[in-house]
Amino acid sequence: MTNNNEDPRKKYYTDGFSEKNEDVAKSPALQKDMKPVPDCGEESYKGKGRLEGRHALITGADSGIGRAAAIAFAREGADVAFQYFPGEEPDAQEVRELIEAEGRKALLIPGDLREEGVATELINKTVEEFGDIDILVLNSGQQIAHEKLSDLSMKQVNDTFKVNIISMFEAVKAAENHLKPGSSIITTTSVQASNPSASLLDYAATKGSISNFTVGMSKYFGEKGVRVNSVAPGPIWTPLQLDNGKLEGDLETFGQTETLERAGQPVELAPVYVFLASEEASYVTGQIYGVTGGQDISL
Repeated sequence: MTNNNEDPRKKYYTDGFSEKNEDVAKSPALQKDMKPVPDCGEESYKGKGRLEGRHALITGADSGIGRAAAIAFAREGADVAFQYFPGEEPDAQEVRELIEAEGRKALLIPGDLREEGVATELINKTVEEFGDIDILVLNSGQQIAHEKLSDLSMKQVNDTFKVNIISMFEAVKAAENHLKPGSSIITTTSVQASNPSASLLDYAATKGSISNFTVGMSKYFGEKGVRVNSVAPGPIWTPLQLDNGKLEGDLETFGQTETLERAGQPVELAPVYVFLASEEASYVTGQIYGVTGGQDISL
């Protein structure tokens, strides 16, 4: 009998990353320079029209998980606006081309989410371009690792909270009056919310906040017919890891101690974002979906 199943342990890249990426670790790190380049579904994701006619805004969609969601949404029929950090234009332009290749509208919005008012501007520009917002994906993140607490500056702590969680409050407040019944808000949290690393104290604290924020917002928006859910990635191969996101030496075994013995690829999260944005998830709200390679996300 023919076995058409793939071993999940062998489906994507399984080796270490350190030696291959010493020359591209910088800030901002660009996806196009990574070795191997993360798989965001550029070649593999096939749409089924599940988001036909929808209008999405995704933060942090020039690379990594946000990029995978943007590609998938476009191939499912949605127009996509997305925010990216200034300096990441080469990656952002690639995403524009991928969205427009599907016959969908793409709106690129550079913005530094450490600055107050930027999240509101994202909402306003998207509504101006598309007329409304049906799907709001709050995915941007700052992750900077330190071995010693003494090396963690309060400026970094403040910046991490501004990007990772405070901007979410601002974006949702600005979007509230534009989100009609049937709309969906999706946040990106992390396994760090429930299993924090000592080298990522500020990042992990924001991810715990995002999980709490998601459940609380689902209760607030329930009476408005708007669903709010979150995705909790494990070790996923994205530029975040090369932009000071890991301690020196940690990349060599990145993801290899997980149950599935490898790091994940952004494309492996795309179907979860599509599901949560679609009518297939009509009875799903206040939930956190783990895509972790086996790590437990129980709080």
